[in-house]
This record gives sequence, C-alpha cells and structure tokens, in this order.
Amino acid sequence: MRPIEGGLCSICGERLVSPHAFAGACEVRCGLCRRMETPYARAVAYGSYEGGLRDLIHMLKYQQIRPAANVLGRMLGETVAGLEPSFQDAKVCLIPVPLHQSKLRHRGFNQAELISRMALRLLPSRDRYLLCSDGLERIRQTQSQTGLTRHQRRENMRGAFRMKHPEQISGCEVLLIDDVFTTGTTVSECARILRRAGAAKVWVATVARTLKAEAQHAQLEPAPDTDMTMAAHG
Repeated sequence: MRPIEGGLCSICGERLVSPHAFAGACEVRCGLCRRMETPYARAVAYGSYEGGLRDLIHMLKYQQIRPAANVLGRMLGETVAGLEPSFQDAKVCLIPVPLHQSKLRHRGFNQAELISRMALRLLPSRDRYLLCSDGLERIRQTQSQTGLTRHQRRENMRGAFRMKHPEQISGCEVLLIDDVFTTGTTVSECARILRRAGAAKVWVATVARTLKAEAQHAQLEPAPDTDMTMAAHG
C-alpha cells in the first residue's frame, strides 16, 4: 500500500498522461478541471483505491474491524501533512463527510470521522485543526452511485446535505475528509454547501482515490486571480 505515484492533476488528483512534459509547471490540470471549476480548492489522496488499500477500507466499513482505522488514519495524516503548506495561518475546520442517520445506526460509526480522529492524534500540527464532526449533516438517504451517469450522480446528491452550524466555519478554511474519492460528486456537493455556509475555502483529503484506467491529458492552467463559477465533478 504505497502512495500514488506519477503526475497528478493539481486540482482533483487524477492521474495525468506524459506528466514529464510539464515538469516545473505550477498548475497542471486534467481536461475536466480545465473545463469546470470545482467548489474545492484541491483534493488529495494517499493511495489508489485497489488491492490492499481497498481491502483495508472494506474491513473497516463492512466488517466493522475498527483497528483498521489506525492504519488508515496514519495514511490520512501523511496526506494532510502534505497539504498543510497550502493553508493559511488561522485554524482549519476539519469536517468528516457525514453518513445518513439510518446508515450510521446500522454501521455503528462514521468511518470518515473515525480515521479523522486517528489522523489528528498523529499529526504534530494537530493544534491548528478544529474537528467539527456535527456541523455538516446528511439529511437525505441517497442511492448507490454505482452505474449512474455523471448527471444522475449529481442529481442523486443534490439536496442531500446541509450545514447545521454555519457559524462554525464562517470565514474559515475547511478540510473535508472522506475515506474514498470515487468520482468527486459527494465531496463536490459537500464543498458547495460549505462554501454557501461561509467557508473561505474548502480542501479535500481522502485515504484512497479511484483512478481512471486511462490517464487524463494534462493541460497547463495559470492560477486564477479571482474565484470562477463553481461546478461539480461528475
């Protein structure tokens, strides 16, 4: 279970084709991130969602083997540490992607919150983070995203979340945590809600990421001077 290697999109973390051609570039975006501005500033992940890492995540989520969260938390902590230079000096609100109450009762825990807490214990800079595990709420149960088109995925997630305590994040940077980044639909919807609630900027960190079978073509993109219209990944 090794970290993702090779050239990655500087926004969503998708694998790029021929990244060596853009060596030294500050911003290298995949085609999708070039066409659409994401509601989050950047998404990073520790490893590819396959093999042993996928098995470990499944052990935690579906077999309730909680010690797996210790290893996953360490991986998440390494990922967050690599993102820290991008943060401002103020406190960062750390928010795990919530489960619907019915799923939370069935599983007994929110895996995103579990690995978030473990990561915070291991981070030397843990004092700069404020864990807000009750601020974001999933108010609607959603169907599985498997087999849905990009448009269907967005519609499936629309209206699924709300911010219960917007005062927690008003004017603050937010670090959104989940176990897996699959298509980006879930974190994009959460980030959109957080931005509407007053978050200054939203970052995303996950333990694993689904990488497309074929690498995306990279394109240089200068860092924007102003916020552009935000659109979700599908």
